[in-house]
Amino acid sequence: MNTMMYKGYAARVEYSEEDACFVGHIAGIRDIVGFHGESVAELRAAFEEAVDHYLETCESLNREPNRPYSGQFRLRLTPELHARAAMAADAQGKSLNAWVSEAIERSIDIG
Repeated sequence: MNTMMYKGYAARVEYSEEDACFVGHIAGIRDIVGFHGESVAELRAAFEEAVDHYLETCESLNREPNRPYSGQFRLRLTPELHARAAMAADAQGKSLNAWVSEAIERSIDIG
């Protein structure tokens, strides 16, 4: 999966058959910020402009912009799975956090 990134923000992009263009939104924030373009180059420029405009607008309103993803999330496992994962991480000389991060990364890379 390829992700368009700019200043820490990611784009979620779809193609609109009706409008014959790519339509995108900034992913991972509560505010709704959209953009569009007829080519990848136009889409990239529109995305960067949308992020810049969003940040400028937040600054002019003296409001903190939504931050996409903190890098932390809670994961609920059964105690048995938690123990097995912790043992697998320990067997590889890794923290559970590092082991899970690597497992997610591998999964995304092959997806």
